[in-house]
Amino acid sequence: MIQTHALELRDVRKSFDGFLALDGAHFAARHGEVHALLGENGAGKSSLMNIAAGLYAPEAGELLVDDNPVSFAGPRDAARHHIGMVHQHFKLVRPFTVAENILLGLPTPADAPSYRKRLADVEEKIRAQAAELGFAVDPRRRIDTLSIAEQQRVEILKVLLAGARILILDEPTAVLTDQEAQRLLSTVRDLSRRGSTVVLVTHKMADVKTFADRVTVMRGGRTMATVDPAQTPVQELVRLTVGEAAMTAQQRPQNTRGAAQLTVRDLATVSPGASGGHRVLDGVNLTVHAGEIYGIAGVGGNGQAELAGAIMGLPGALEGGIALEGFGDLKSATPMKRRELQMATIPADRYGLALAGGLSIADNFGIGQVHSGRYGPLAWLRRRKVDVEAGKAVKGFDVQGVRSMSQKAALLSGGNAQKLVISREFSKRPKLILVHSPSRGLDVRASAEVHARLLAARAEGAAVLLISEDLDEVLQLADRIGVMNRGRIVAEFEQPADRQAIGQAMTDHD
Repeated sequence: MIQTHALELRDVRKSFDGFLALDGAHFAARHGEVHALLGENGAGKSSLMNIAAGLYAPEAGELLVDDNPVSFAGPRDAARHHIGMVHQHFKLVRPFTVAENILLGLPTPADAPSYRKRLADVEEKIRAQAAELGFAVDPRRRIDTLSIAEQQRVEILKVLLAGARILILDEPTAVLTDQEAQRLLSTVRDLSRRGSTVVLVTHKMADVKTFADRVTVMRGGRTMATVDPAQTPVQELVRLTVGEAAMTAQQRPQNTRGAAQLTVRDLATVSPGASGGHRVLDGVNLTVHAGEIYGIAGVGGNGQAELAGAIMGLPGALEGGIALEGFGDLKSATPMKRRELQMATIPADRYGLALAGGLSIADNFGIGQVHSGRYGPLAWLRRRKVDVEAGKAVKGFDVQGVRSMSQKAALLSGGNAQKLVISREFSKRPKLILVHSPSRGLDVRASAEVHARLLAARAEGAAVLLISEDLDEVLQLADRIGVMNRGRIVAEFEQPADRQAIGQAMTDHD
């Protein structure tokens, strides 16, 4: 019997603003398999899958579904062929509820009942599907009250409830805990065994080795190989991915903990979108010292995003204190003042909180210091100086895919956008660094580079507050670990920490 392909792309070519993103790329996924797609940031993985999802049109090449050539004018055409993609950067309407977002993606029959009835039906389907996947989602919560991890779950539900049989998941476990990732990928594998096709775009070799039936590796817009991950050593997968030996893990220097730089005491807030005045932050207490990395581990949605927002200075009613050594209570300090105090912030939502996608690379870099007068008065900015310094930072931090400093930041891949943010935030030697999910969506090389920057800042005496749903990342980098659960720090661990004890604290709701 001839093996048919659920999804196939042949000899695909695509360019953006003169940059060749895909050059003869090919990919083929069979019915009933989990097919992983590996590659460095900017390798062309997302571009190729965006063509499969109907977001981009190829300049050359062919797209086939069930071995039949197709042409998509947009995502709705792809959906009619039962293709759904969960993007790394979510496509949700923030003021709408979970159910309203999912209803937007569903067709409206001619004999459809009232909107209220359809919304109620969708809410029930969301609850049932969420229970099957093993995570809780309130269909009546507004998107702008959800954490990054919770928003990702909504995207997965949206695709499944729209009837997708070919699922493209872009970094689906990047913001999930070990337990959540195992549960999700087990569910994904079960879906494939019932006939669905799953394309797993990931940088996690463990996910590939454990859950993928085949893996295709891309580099520089080209397809390098398709292999069986069970028969291919991790070292070979890394070599195919980066084209050279993987970076070795940096030896973490011995901790030289100094004075307390950041002190959070009894921090509490009330979420305006939650019923009954639910406290998203419910008495957070922690201290971060100079020369240490304090890592916060926890299941997404337990207040991590709200804690980061409070320290960054995002609007919100707060009780308690956030004290910075040498200044006092930060709650009254504007974001501009926090920059003057040499605070660096690297949020999880790069495009929502850290970059303006419609502005140039240079503007996104220079905006961090434009009010300091470094580039002259606002009315007469020394744009040449901004361009020169941005160019040096882009080169120094190996931001790939940059053709000129006038290029829009939105054209960067997720990992390179992250490196642009880090280059800006580290352009002045920071004393306090707040970093949330720093390697989310990054490949092996880029993750190692980001980690090396954080360790170097720590060695230079900076206080680093690391928030991450990736427990491996926290264990690798942190000197001390606080577990966040139900809006507060419920346990603290010194390194070397007991992974099982941390996991228990993350999931214990008694």
